[in-house]
Amino acid sequence: MTIEVHLNPELEARLISEARSQGVPLEKLAERLLKEALTTGPPPQGVLTRAEFRHMLERIAEGSEKLPDLPTEGFSRESFYEDRLDGRDPVPGR
Repeated sequence: MTIEVHLNPELEARLISEARSQGVPLEKLAERLLKEALTTGPPPQGVLTRAEFRHMLERIAEGSEKLPDLPTEGFSRESFYEDRLDGRDPVPGR
């Protein structure tokens, strides 16, 4: 598919400059930028379907199997507030 895009002079200069600095043809750079913009668009708005929600959770969890198991005793109420429980000021210099 071929499309015609009218750019203002500033944007045109930036595109030309970027293509030169990367050593790629202007058309290829424009195609890549358009592809990136379409695949990394804004987060979905509104309600997700179950499949979309499941896919989002799977993407978030990718690689989590490599994380170490943390001991649950490290997550007690006392461990989060130990600086407040012993009477010390949690913000030094007050």
